[in-house]
Amino acid sequence: MSISRRTSWAAALAAATLVAIPAAATAGTAHHAADGTATAAAAAGAYTTVDAYYAPAEGKSGAALKAALHDIVKNQSRIGYDAVWNALKVTDQDPANPNNVILLYSGRSQSKSTNGGGANDWNREHVWAKSHGDFGTATGPGTDLHHLRPEDVTVNSTRGNKDFDRGGSPVAEAPGSYTDADSFEPRNAVKGDVARMLLYMAVRYDGGDGFADLEMNDRVDNGSAPLFGRISVLKEWNRLDPPDAFEKRRNEIIYNTYQHNRNPFIDHPEWVDSIW
Repeated sequence: MSISRRTSWAAALAAATLVAIPAAATAGTAHHAADGTATAAAAAGAYTTVDAYYAPAEGKSGAALKAALHDIVKNQSRIGYDAVWNALKVTDQDPANPNNVILLYSGRSQSKSTNGGGANDWNREHVWAKSHGDFGTATGPGTDLHHLRPEDVTVNSTRGNKDFDRGGSPVAEAPGSYTDADSFEPRNAVKGDVARMLLYMAVRYDGGDGFADLEMNDRVDNGSAPLFGRISVLKEWNRLDPPDAFEKRRNEIIYNTYQHNRNPFIDHPEWVDSIW
């Protein structure tokens, strides 16, 4: 299956680097962790541009770039799992209807008030499946908004904890998505979004703060190992589906209102190929 969205790479990068970060960030409903991340909101206010935020990573590549980005994005505020419900109603709000959210795989605009556990409700999808590293819904990776998205309950169950790859059978209620026994392929419009969320997680969580060291590999059926694949496919999706306005807006809201850290691969998608 081919991806039809071929936005100019140079244009996408230019748009990303022009995004300005407000000088002051609000605390929102964040609960600060005890490991020094309580300063994340204050630190966020010190940056006036995306370039300033990423200054410590300037000129680096490969493993050195990954390490520098980890040191930058680990400075974050955290929210509890219950608070994720209300946060997603803000981060994933339908630009055309403020009463709705956009579901990740389904692409459907659905009322914010229909969150829950019913068959046609929406719930909290962990794009990095919480069983891959066994972090559950613990405050930290289990509540990190950079990889949590609203999704139809049934579609969420179909995806389960599968790795990402191409092919399979069509997924009911998620047009353009496919699945088989060990993998899931999202619709074209969010393939890059999925890749960048997973790669953020692999940079943010490296085993140094009590959680598993999350890493990428080039296989599927990773089970409960703290691994996700396929990196070769995800790299392709990152290139063919650059960050769009919805994804960039979401990154800004998470930075300004909730966690006070950013997904570097939304701001600099070219860094994916540099690191992996």
